[in-house]
Parts: sequence; structure tokens; C-alpha cells
Amino acid sequence: MTTLRAPDTGERPGAREFLLRAPAVGPALALLVAIAVFSVFTDTFLNPDNLSLVVQQSLVIATLALGQTLIILTGGIDLANASAAVLATLIMAKLALGGAPGFLALLLGIAATAAIGAVVGTLVTQVRLPPFIVTLGMLTMLTAVAKLVADGEAVPTGDALLTWLGTRRYLFGGIEITYGMTLALLLYLGVWYALTRTAWGKHVYAVGNAPESARLAGIKVNRTLLSVYVVAGVIFGLAAWQALGRVPNADPNAYQLGNLDSITAVVLGGTSLFGGRGSVLGTLMGALIVAVLRSGLTQLGVDALYQDVATGALVIAAVVVDRVTRRNG
Repeated sequence: MTTLRAPDTGERPGAREFLLRAPAVGPALALLVAIAVFSVFTDTFLNPDNLSLVVQQSLVIATLALGQTLIILTGGIDLANASAAVLATLIMAKLALGGAPGFLALLLGIAATAAIGAVVGTLVTQVRLPPFIVTLGMLTMLTAVAKLVADGEAVPTGDALLTWLGTRRYLFGGIEITYGMTLALLLYLGVWYALTRTAWGKHVYAVGNAPESARLAGIKVNRTLLSVYVVAGVIFGLAAWQALGRVPNADPNAYQLGNLDSITAVVLGGTSLFGGRGSVLGTLMGALIVAVLRSGLTQLGVDALYQDVATGALVIAAVVVDRVTRRNG
């Protein structure tokens, strides 16, 4: 039997095809360029202490963005992730202040964000409400509940477990790291493995790319969507733990723009807002780009408002690139 093969034209994939296959490459290059520029124009940017601070400042947003990535990959969006995390910090701090063991407080805080994810996922899958509307309403409710729980004041916590992620250690005698960094790295590795090496991950991409085709292929679309929102909720609870490690106070007014910052990191990381394409590595690069940009511009003396303008322009540019790439793909 003769096997017919397409003739080899000698052509190699172009830049567009390469970016479609490896969406994290662009953000990685952008991050390297930003680091190079700021290292040239400032004397302190490449200082190990400054680099460590940049990573620490990006931790909570990077973790929120990890959960946000899962949701956006399915074609959804979560406007309430930061408010859920803030509420979790208050639950943890209040329980610990009332004498509950730190482990129980931590567990109940994470359970609360997982439950919020389950409620959102149920409304999206069973009631067929748009994720934008559901999470917008949830944002309003959770923000109000957090202020009611806190009675308008920050709640301090001195519990060793709740603040443990802020513990500092030093690599090679001078590079400061925290346990929060280690947790973030493990989370990213775990989600990367789940998305790229398991059937569940393939289902997530399939649902985001073409839900009807996924359904016809035998994928349980609603079950996959619900699981994504619950897993993302657990990740948001872990972001709350990281927040208490950074600052041992549960503040109802913290991370007011955390939802937008997490979306910014996801978009800059090359994940498509239209679902079905992206990577957690790209999201990590996106979170670091935001942190590097703000740190570098601050050291150059650029006003914070102009920093927001620059960040917003980058987000718009990233969405335009994604739109053009998909249209021509």
C-alpha cells in the first residue's frame, strides 16, 4: 500500500504560527526587554534586594491571576476574585482572633472561597448566566460583606500559621525569598501539570475553544466549568493566605483593583480573553511584567498615574495582538 504525503515545500512556521503554539514566548521577551531597559537607566534595579521585592510585590496578584487564567481559558471572567480573597483574610483573622486554631481558620477561609466559586459556577452552568454579570454582582456583595465582617476596620492577626508564608530565608547568602514565593511556584507548577498533562486540562481548553464541539465530543462541559470555578476559588483562598503573610492585617479595603490587576496579568501573559488559548507560564510572565514596570518606573521618578496609563496601553495592545492573531490564524 502506498502512503500519500503532502509535498514538503520547505516552508517553516512563521512568527504568527509560532506565537499561536507558544503564547508565553512574547511575554517572556517583553519581560526581558523591560528588565534590560530598567537596568540600563537605573542603578538599583538589578540589586538582588530590589528583584526580591519585585517578586514579593507580585505574589498575591500572580496567584489571583493563576485562578483567573483557568476561568478565562474557558471563555469566562471573574471580577470578584480579589474581593473573595479579601473576605477570606477577614474570616481567617477573625477566627484566629477569637481563639480558633490557625489551621482551622486557614481551612475555613479557603473553604469560603471554594464555596463562592461553586456558587458562581452553578449560576453559570445551571442558570446560564454570563460569568461577567454573575461575578460583577458577587463583587458588590462580597465587598459589602467584607466591610460588615470587619466592621469597617482592619483585623490584625499574629497567628504563626496565618503569617507563615511571610517567613524570609536567604539563598546563596544574599537573595531573600519567602515561603509565599515557594507556594506560588508550586501552585503554578501544579496547574501547569494539570492543564498540559491531564484529561481535565484538555477538557478545559476544549470547552474554552468550542463548547458545543466539546459537548459533541463527549466532554461534560458543565462539570468541567464548575470544577474550574471551584479550583480557582481554592487558589483565591491561598492568595488570601499569601496576603496575610505579606501584611499581617486583614483589611476590607485591600486589593480594590486586584481583580483588574489579575486580568491585566493574564492578558499580558498571552491568554486569550476569548478562551481556549493561553498558558500559566505566560500569566506568570504577565504578573512579573506589571511588577517590573511599576518598580522600574517608580525608580525613574514616573508618577503613579502615568504608570497606570502605560499599563493600560499595554493591555489594549495585548488584546489587539490576540485579536489579530486569532483572525489570521
